[in-house]
Amino acid sequence: MKFSPFKEKGTPIEKQIQSWSEVIPQPYDKENIDPYSKARIILMNGIEVEAAMFLHQFHRNCNDNDLRRQLAQSRFIEQLHQKKMNWQSPPDESILETTIGYEQLAVDLTAWLAQNEPDKNVKASLDFALLEDFDHLYRYANLLAMDEGIKAEKLVGKYTEIMPGRPTIAHHRHPKDNVKTHTDFKKAKIQTKLNTQIIVAGEQQTMNFYNNVGPIYKNSLGRDLYLEIAMVEEEHVTQYGSLLDPNASWLENMLLHEYTECYLYYSFYQTETDNKLKLLWEEQLNQELTHLQTAAKLLEKYEKKSYLEVVEEEFPSILELKPNVEYVREVLKNTVSFTNNEEGYIDVNELSKDSRFISHQKIINNEYVPSHEVIQEHIKHEDKDYRFEVEKHPIKELQNRKEDNTVIGILK
Repeated sequence: MKFSPFKEKGTPIEKQIQSWSEVIPQPYDKENIDPYSKARIILMNGIEVEAAMFLHQFHRNCNDNDLRRQLAQSRFIEQLHQKKMNWQSPPDESILETTIGYEQLAVDLTAWLAQNEPDKNVKASLDFALLEDFDHLYRYANLLAMDEGIKAEKLVGKYTEIMPGRPTIAHHRHPKDNVKTHTDFKKAKIQTKLNTQIIVAGEQQTMNFYNNVGPIYKNSLGRDLYLEIAMVEEEHVTQYGSLLDPNASWLENMLLHEYTECYLYYSFYQTETDNKLKLLWEEQLNQELTHLQTAAKLLEKYEKKSYLEVVEEEFPSILELKPNVEYVREVLKNTVSFTNNEEGYIDVNELSKDSRFISHQKIINNEYVPSHEVIQEHIKHEDKDYRFEVEKHPIKELQNRKEDNTVIGILK
């Protein structure tokens, strides 16, 4: 059924401010929550953080106080929404357990977006980083097995495989190669606009989370792993952020942010299996509908533009988090040894010996690489790495469970 967010009646803005007892949620039960319910919470936390921080930047670059008051009002509610999301996490859930949720989301969200992306440039970007988040899940899962004795397959509900992707050691590229060609939002399909907004917010939230929790992790190896992977997330946020259209105005971007929030809350309301969360998605959707319609009015008032010049009247097909085992395996088989090369992608074995990728690798991976040490430590204590595979790994060189591969994605 088609859904037009501009024709729905949202919650009046004056009724959206709530008491602390209404804002502070009852945390989920980490033993019983469905992994994709948890993933939805993580994603919407990131979406709301991006919404609030975007509106802060807009505020700082706007000289009209009447407009800034409108931004402040919307931003306050976005911040309340973010608290309702982030405080769903229970106090007995460890940093690493939450991290597994972040990486499962990264894998299955990116895979869904890639399979539903009409723009070849954006799809290539999604497929490329997919294999890196997939490998991060594997590294953190091995740390979890060592530090807490928990098998991550339980946390991901066996929906998502846990095995090597493109090895994290190969993710460290010269920053100039992470900049891609931006999308023209005047020509792009609405799904592309949504996908780029969603992936930037999701990866940015992962980067921020690792930046914040890494220094307080309980041992040095874990701290080091968070530091290394947080720097890969910086690469991903740069790569994905470069796909956005820099020519879109502040008010056009505001409309896109609100449209994305409504699209996701509507999608999750349609697909959620937890009744309590389903009610939350509905409540947030009704509030965001008002924000979206307000943004459309501001665009009309200040730029004399219709919202239909930026978004579509109706949402495209809803976003659905679900297993993507075969898709990930296929991308692995075809692109495991790829790296970024300015606006494009290239098999590392086709690079010249004096490329900046190889020079950067020699500097940054000199002597000690935390992501490699985590696997080596697990092998040292358990005689093999930790994995959850439905069948043999599709890449022969990554089938060996007694030695971490540090060559694939670098050079043969």
